[in-house]
Amino acid sequence: MDLNEIRKLADLMSEMALTEIELEEGGKRIRLRKEVLFGAKERGAAQAAAPQIERETATAIETKAAEEGRYAIVRSPIVGTFYKSASPDADPYVEVGDVVKKGQILCIVEAMKLMNEIESDVDGKVAEICVEDGTAVEYGKPLFRIEPH
Repeated sequence: MDLNEIRKLADLMSEMALTEIELEEGGKRIRLRKEVLFGAKERGAAQAAAPQIERETATAIETKAAEEGRYAIVRSPIVGTFYKSASPDADPYVEVGDVVKKGQILCIVEAMKLMNEIESDVDGKVAEICVEDGTAVEYGKPLFRIEPH
């Protein structure tokens, strides 16, 4: 699945007024979910205050067999900036060694001033955080390795 196909899915969501869409193809699964939040907290001074902001929650996950066992690889579903926490002074969502549940927020990828929460699709233990806080990420870049339970 490439970026153009994901854009087509996002366009289809807007066109059909859908709030969530999920697609599985060739062992890869992507889920796009759009939520409208009221009174959301700002992230830094650069983001303008607005009574309503739109936040897209997107998750892309692929499971691979690794030499030391099976890991779920959480990849960036979009191009943006990776953040480990909701704000610069907040605790990170997860650290290496943390046990996570399916649907738990792992990080945020900011794209075009939208904060996209990246969720876990598996229960497991965080084995590796693959990128540094504040780093630009590309579509498909590995963000986390999770050892499923």
